[in-house]
Amino acid sequence: MNTPPPAIKRHEHLDRLAIGLLIACCAFWGLQQILIKATVDEVPPMWQAALRFWGATAVLMLWCRIRGVPLFERDGSLWPGMLAGLLFALEFACIYLGLQYTNASRLTVFLYSSAFVVALLLPRFVPSERLRGVQWVGLLVAFCAVALALSEGLLDDTTGHWRGDLLGLTAAVFWGLTTLVLRTTGIAVLAAEKTLFYQVLGAAIVTPLLSLATQESWRMDYSSNAWWSLGIQTVVGAFASYLTWMWLLRHYPATRMASFTFLTPVFALVFGVGLLGEALSWQLVVAIAGVGTGIWLVNQKHAPRA
Repeated sequence: MNTPPPAIKRHEHLDRLAIGLLIACCAFWGLQQILIKATVDEVPPMWQAALRFWGATAVLMLWCRIRGVPLFERDGSLWPGMLAGLLFALEFACIYLGLQYTNASRLTVFLYSSAFVVALLLPRFVPSERLRGVQWVGLLVAFCAVALALSEGLLDDTTGHWRGDLLGLTAAVFWGLTTLVLRTTGIAVLAAEKTLFYQVLGAAIVTPLLSLATQESWRMDYSSNAWWSLGIQTVVGAFASYLTWMWLLRHYPATRMASFTFLTPVFALVFGVGLLGEALSWQLVVAIAGVGTGIWLVNQKHAPRA
């Protein structure tokens, strides 16, 4: 007789632990887009993604071996896991390809519109995730604040950034659909490690095929800076931060978490100022205030109806 999976303790609201982990993840993800952008001229985008996810798959398998987390047992999760892996791979294919055409902060604002995909679709399957009016206002305030920070670039049609913009929006849809699969199928009760394994393995399979299809050059003689970038993308990004995200999805409301992802474009702009010497604009200051207000509104608690 199969032993039923242990019940997962789910929280209705985000506590201090969740908020701290989400802020740390968003801070790194803001840096991650800059790392990819800084490396894409030296390491072709799909080949860069393939190296990253091959490494992440190996690190995750080693982690699971040490911790005794089974990855290959039959638990009915194969088909939804493969779907999640495909969606995850397509999301990152769009990100890496999009960064060839636009800057990191610009693509990031489109990518993190995935919160709207989650907010629109998830309540149809999980009624407890439904947002109230004030929370929708919070999402709108946060998104408008980030869009304002990038308004000058968004209105400039002379740069050819529209290709990257479109790819960023497409990546956002894939990310939102991935979250939907993770929350509404049998993989919702899996260990965070196995949930992530399906995704990084899917990306490790799909991205080299796309690299071959686009006739990218496969080399290994890159600069130390490129290898440092790939190492950080792999260990901190594709392993540690995504494993943390998978764990949070199992225990906290996805729509509340999605609101925090609006911090990532702001972090991307901050890192752009600090690391790349970009000017600190009034749009950035307004974005920080707007995102903070939006997150506060989305996470307002309300008493249950009598």
